[in-house]
Amino acid sequence: MSQTDAKATILARIGHALRDEPAAPEVPRNYRRTSSLNHDDVVEMLEDRLIDYKANVYRETTETLPGRLRELLGDASTVVPDGVPDTWLPEGIERVRDVNDSGSVLSARELDALGAVVTASTVSCAETGTIFLNSRPDEGRRALSLVPDHHVCVVPLDTVVELIPEAFERINHADPITMISGPSATSDIELERVEGVHGPRRLDVVLLG
Repeated sequence: MSQTDAKATILARIGHALRDEPAAPEVPRNYRRTSSLNHDDVVEMLEDRLIDYKANVYRETTETLPGRLRELLGDASTVVPDGVPDTWLPEGIERVRDVNDSGSVLSARELDALGAVVTASTVSCAETGTIFLNSRPDEGRRALSLVPDHHVCVVPLDTVVELIPEAFERINHADPITMISGPSATSDIELERVEGVHGPRRLDVVLLG
C-alpha cells in the first residue's frame, strides 16, 4: 500500500468513526488567560527562565544590536532568513541565504556545515521561558533553528507575554510552530546533561528594546 493510499484509508476510518457527529465536550476555561503583571516584570521573568535553561541572554537596542551580533557570531558563516532586516547585522558578516546555487533550500548537510543562524521570533512566554517561532520570513523554516549548532534569536520586547494563552493568541496555527526553551539538551542514563543532541548546542537570546 502506498503512503497516499494509507493516508486515505486512515482518514476514511476516522470519518466513519465520527459519522454520528458526537458533540464536543465542554472544556472549562477557568485558568488565567490574561497577565496582571507589568511588562517589565514579565520581561524579567522571561530572562530569569532562559538563564535557568542555560541560554545566554543580552539586552540590546537597535543601535547596539549589530555590535552584539558581531561579538556573538565572530567570523562564523551564518545563515540568515531573508526577512531579517539588514540593519540588524554587522558589516562584513558572511550572510548565507537559505537557497543554494541550484535554487533549492540548503540541505541538512549544508546547514550543519555553517557556524550559526540568526532569526527573529514571533512571541515569547515568560511563565515557561519559551520562545515561539512561526515560520515567518524573518524566522525561516524549522530546519534553520534545529540544524546549525549555534542559534542567535532576537526577541523584541513587545512580543514578550506572561502566559501560554496570551502566546497562543499571537500564533498562526496554520503554519509550523517551533517552541524553544534553552539550548537543546537531554540526560543520559547517568543523568548527566548532554547539550546539542536534538538541536543547537548554544542559544543566545537578544532581548531587543
